[in-house]
Parts: sequence; C-alpha cells; structure tokens
Amino acid sequence: MKDTIAAISTPLGSGAMGVVRISGSRALEITLALTHKTSLKPRYAHLCSIYDGNDAIDEAIVLYFAAPKSYTCEDVCEIQCHGGVVLTHLILRLVLRLGARLATPGEFTKRAFLNGRIDISQAQAISGLIMAQSEQASKLLASQLKGRLSSFVADSREMLLRALAFSEVMIDYSDEDIPQDTLDSLSGQIEGLYTKFKEILEFSTLRNVFLEGLSLCIVGKPNVGKSSLLNALLSQERAIVSDIAGTTRDVIESSLNLDGQVVKIIDTAGIRDSRDKIEGIGIERSLEAIKESEIIIAVFDSSEALDKEDYSIIQHLSGLNDQQRLIIVFNKIDRESKIDFKILEKDLKAQEVLKVSAYDLGLILEFKEALSRVVQDFAIPKGEVFLFSEYQINIIKTILDALLLAKDKLLKCELELFSYHIKEVLDTLALLTHPYDVDEMFTHMFGEFCLGK
Repeated sequence: MKDTIAAISTPLGSGAMGVVRISGSRALEITLALTHKTSLKPRYAHLCSIYDGNDAIDEAIVLYFAAPKSYTCEDVCEIQCHGGVVLTHLILRLVLRLGARLATPGEFTKRAFLNGRIDISQAQAISGLIMAQSEQASKLLASQLKGRLSSFVADSREMLLRALAFSEVMIDYSDEDIPQDTLDSLSGQIEGLYTKFKEILEFSTLRNVFLEGLSLCIVGKPNVGKSSLLNALLSQERAIVSDIAGTTRDVIESSLNLDGQVVKIIDTAGIRDSRDKIEGIGIERSLEAIKESEIIIAVFDSSEALDKEDYSIIQHLSGLNDQQRLIIVFNKIDRESKIDFKILEKDLKAQEVLKVSAYDLGLILEFKEALSRVVQDFAIPKGEVFLFSEYQINIIKTILDALLLAKDKLLKCELELFSYHIKEVLDTLALLTHPYDVDEMFTHMFGEFCLGK
C-alpha cells in the first residue's frame, strides 16, 4: 500500500487512445517529471507533452485526482495518450523508471476497497461489469455498483440484530413464556428473509448467462433447413445451404442481440445414424450442445412425415431440464404439409410452436418475435439483488442453512441455540460486503481482475 503503482488501463492494440494510470503518494511527482510541469490542477484536463528526458514523445491529456477524491482514495494521475502498443508501453516504462511499481491484477480496485472507497460487493460488480456481454447484465451490475446489495445486506442485518436482541432479552427471562404472537411474528420475519435469500440464489445461478450470453442451439435431422433458418435469423449467409444431407458436419456459432440480450446461436450437425467418422463427431457435439444450451430450437420438415430420425431427436429432447426452453419449428411450410403436428406438440413440452419458411420474411419476423419472448423468460425482475461471484453464492448457501437452523430452534423455544445461529448468519452476512479474512484472500479475489483496474 506504500508503493506507487502504475499500469496500462486500456486494451492494447490499434485503438485511438491509451490510458496509463498511476496511484500512490508519488503519482503527482512522477507525472510532473514526465510532463515538465510544476503543478497540475486537480480534476482538470491538461494538454501536456510527455517527455523522455528532453525529448517529447507524445502529446496527451493528463488528469490529476487528489486524495481522497479518486478511485483508490490515493493521489491518482491518468495519462491519456495516443493509442498503439509501442507508445503506451514506452510511457509506462518511463513511469516505472521514475519510481512506480507495476500494478498486480486488480490492485487499483483492491486499494479502493482497503481504503474504504467501495465494499466487496461493489468490487465484484466492477469485475463483472467489465466481462458483461448484455445490456441486462450491465444494468444489474451498475445497480450493484451503486450499492443495492450493500443496502439489502444492511436492511437484513438490522432485522437480524433486532431478532438477536429479542432472543438475548428472553434468555434472561427464561422462566416466562414467549407470547405466541411475538413468536409468530419473529418466525415470519426469519421465513421472509430465508425466502428472499433463496430467490437471490436462484436468480444468481443464471449469472453466466448474463455475463456470457444465452446459448441457443438449432437441432434437427439433416436437410430440414437448420442452416437456412440460421442465415435468416442473422440476415447473412453464415452457414452453407445445400440439398445434400449432412452439409453441416460441425457446430457453427454466431451471435444475435435480442432486446439487449446477447444470444449465442449454434447451428448443429444433423442428428442421424452415420458411419462417417467426421460427421459422427459433429453429431456428438450436437447432442452435447442440447445439454448445455438454455434455448433449443427443434426443426422439423413439415413437408415430410415423421421418420425414425425425427423420433430419435424427440427422444433426445424429452430429457430437457426445467431451466431449458424448447421452441418447435415446422419448417418449409410453403410446401404441401405431410407431418402430423399434433404428435410433436403432444410428445414435447414447448414454450413456442411455429410454422415458418426460411424464405418468407414475414414468418421469419414472427419467429424472431417468438424467440424474443422466450429470451425474456431469463430476465431478472427489475430491482432484484443479483450475485455474479461464486464466492458470494457460497456465502448465501451458508446463510440459508443457518437461517433454517435458527427457525427450527426458535419454534422449539431453544433461544440459546437460536441466538447462536443468528450470530452465525450475521458473521457470514458480513462477508458479502465487508469481509475480514486474511490478506491472502484479497490477493486471490482481486487477482482475477485485469491489469489497470
């Protein structure tokens, strides 16, 4: 914490701008040496030349944030130079030569936490915000960054402290019966808190969906029009379309943005019995995609009667879990229909059943609208607390176990044990926002951040 640290805070490449960030007691001194300035006005953009000795190497915007009004609560300087790999590295080397140390991953945010600028829930939100792949994830993380989780923890702690205080008082008067209405009220509060934490846990199991995007796979036997549907959804020729069965021999991945949610679309190899070794590998990957995707689009050719390959696919789809969504698509509806629609609707539980033609724009638009409705099933209700860290999720699981035990002891009027489990909840709850474990835990946690953050 006594060192002055520095790092490049922007991705390296051919971008228009690069940022070198410096934090610590010598940040201003080092920046003044680089710019040949005698002073910098805090929170003001300065146009400065950057010098290597007496040679000017760039012209940059320099910002100075005086402690404690900075990201880390220390003196912070940012040099916004022209982009590129060479120039940003050159400026960083000059900063290090003047006495700064290269920051470790996440060290800027670690200092912000240790200096009281943010709590641990906000630090986790910053990490997730950088990785978020959807608008919904960004908004959820932004709300957590503003302290939504911290506020929820504070409210929960207040209720638990009241329950603990009541229990401690009643222990002192153990010879008196607890009024039934008081017991019911306290039990209801514990049950309500348990329900809320359980909802948070259930929402948070979908964290990878919001960070990385929903996975959607298109499955069906060969030559039912899966690749044509993919191309129609993306409005581009992403997959090869051919009348020859088995053209797609491997999975093809693309991305589509639906109402701010990123959907990774996987066009799979046609599922059938095949002796072709390469096609067989593609079919194995198709079956794996069914297990791993949140949304499955099962495509059937409406111009043909169901055959054993179709029934094999139906069997694979019958084992979907409760968190997966199925869309049945009867393709080639522009041709004479020979399929028995009712059989499929009876054998498979689908959220949407559609009749489309990959070459009918109106039907494709209806298909996209139906897909958007299914995507909304994965939306988190506005205002909900959401956890993106495995560390936080494990804490919630511990809290749930302790709350169940506390409620059980309360109903049995075993107040000493009730108080013990409430204290356990309070201690565990503190880990969500203000953990007090050893510094090695912080190093491991913040080490997942990128350099310069």
